[in-house]
Amino acid sequence: MGFVKEFKEFAMKGNVMDMAVGVIIGGAFGKIVTSMVNDVLMPIISLCTGGLDFTNLFVNLSGSEKYETIAAAKEAGASVLAYGQFIQNIVDFLIVAICIFLMIKAVNKMNKKKEEAPAPAPEPPAPSKEEVLLTEIRDLLKNK
Repeated sequence: MGFVKEFKEFAMKGNVMDMAVGVIIGGAFGKIVTSMVNDVLMPIISLCTGGLDFTNLFVNLSGSEKYETIAAAKEAGASVLAYGQFIQNIVDFLIVAICIFLMIKAVNKMNKKKEEAPAPAPEPPAPSKEEVLLTEIRDLLKNK
C-alpha cells in the first residue's frame, strides 16, 4: 500500500501535472506544425523547386525496377529509402525548434523585466514606545 500512496503523492505534485499539461499541449502543437509544414510550407517549397514533391523522394533498394511513387514501390513490396519524408521531418523539427526558442526568449525577457522592476520601498519601522510617549507629550503641550 505504501507504493500506491507514494506514487499518488508523486503524481499529484505540481511539477508532474505541469509536465503532463505540457506534453498534451506539445502533442497538439506538433499536429499544428505538421499540418503547417505539409499543407502550407511544402507546397510553396515545391512550387519554388519546380513541382518537386518531397514526400515522393525515395531510392529503391530492392533492384533496378523504377516506381512512379513511393506508394507504388511499397505496394510492390520493394525496399525503399524514403529520404523525402526525412527532409520533411527535418523541416518539422526546425519549425518546432524555432517556435520553442522564440517562446523561451519571450519568457526570459518577461522574467528580466520582473527582475528589473524596482522593489517596493520598505515600510518605515514602527516608532518605539518612548517616541510615541514623547509625541503625545509634545502634542499635549502644543494644544495648551
